[in-house]
Amino acid sequence: MSERPTLSDTERPTGDAGQRRTMTTPAPGRALETSSAQGRTTIENAVVAKIAGLAAREIEGVHSLEPMGAASAISGLAAGLTARVSGADQNAPSRGGQNVRVEVGEREAAVDLAMTVDYGVSIPQIADAVRRNIISRVGAITGLTVKEVNIDVADLYFPQEQEAASAARVQ
Repeated sequence: MSERPTLSDTERPTGDAGQRRTMTTPAPGRALETSSAQGRTTIENAVVAKIAGLAAREIEGVHSLEPMGAASAISGLAAGLTARVSGADQNAPSRGGQNVRVEVGEREAAVDLAMTVDYGVSIPQIADAVRRNIISRVGAITGLTVKEVNIDVADLYFPQEQEAASAARVQ
């Protein structure tokens, strides 16, 4: 897959009425701000994180995204324990991008995520596919150039373990 070329400020497209769009330095927590004579557009960091998380989950072989960092690990353990006690699906995809960390500059982004992959798949191939999909989706949706996607394969998913746990709970 070829990378999208980036446009310099002089090459950026103009608005519908011929007004030039300008990019401003975003406020903390905001990934991108653009403005034109017709108004301003702001994209929050959380939106970029959600896009990256959804793009990762689109790849076959990615079972789930995992919490990142020590605080997230503790909250992830608590959520896993709660899911086991209540019988909820602890591997259900989260709605947010809390399992994805993004750093965003004016035109570029970096993404960090941890994931569980299905046993038996090629981890390097899955990681490459996830990386390509995140770069493509974030770029297409936000206009940001993703410079790096760091992936931590934190666990393997064994379907037999899930089936055994479900069968034991039902008896």
